[in-house]
Amino acid sequence: MGRLTTHVLDTAHGVPAGGVVVILYRLTPERKHVAAATTNDDGRLDAPILDAGEIRAGTYELVFEAGDYFRNRVADLPDPPFVDEVVIRFGIADTDAHYHVPLLVSPWSYSTYRGS
Repeated sequence: MGRLTTHVLDTAHGVPAGGVVVILYRLTPERKHVAAATTNDDGRLDAPILDAGEIRAGTYELVFEAGDYFRNRVADLPDPPFVDEVVIRFGIADTDAHYHVPLLVSPWSYSTYRGS
């Protein structure tokens, strides 16, 4: 059963990033809001952000509100922050597959990969 999941790790503090708002868009070609959720204390969403009945082949964007997360944790964060909204654009080709898109983030950098 196809699904899309994510999690967020705060690499600056070495902890899961709880409380990060995650927004999913599908590009159809216009940008269409699909879902939004907030990470739990383990840095994960409580459920897939896109489940088997909703997943379609196409191009998507996950938007992570990392700047808001770090504003609540780091007293000396510059304004505007260096890393604010992290936008990851990716494609889903196999609607039966599990797509996992983790975010590793600090106030100064981020990276992602296709997880399992």
